[in-house]
Amino acid sequence: MALRIRKNDRVEVSTGKFKGRVSRVLYVLPAEDRVVVEGVNVVRRHTKRRSQKRQGGIVEKEAPIHVSNVQIYCEKCKRGVRFGVRIDEKTGTKQRFCKKCGATIG
Repeated sequence: MALRIRKNDRVEVSTGKFKGRVSRVLYVLPAEDRVVVEGVNVVRRHTKRRSQKRQGGIVEKEAPIHVSNVQIYCEKCKRGVRFGVRIDEKTGTKQRFCKKCGATIG
């Protein structure tokens, strides 16, 4: 399945423990239909010391969440929205737009 959410998109988490939080996508895992969102689903990992530079201990990092649990954030509507794709008449490139207000996203 081709994911329509890309790296650096602003998204709103629509379900789960972090519902309502707006943040940006750090990276996308298209094979697993998952995205990693900054500050969302933070987990702790116990890591072993590997060298003098890489210290061991408890490291906090973001874990992936399913792509169906996030929505693109529209700056005009101030909330997560559904979006569509249209072709710009002037340049002939694809643009994503908010289905609620019609504003161009990203």
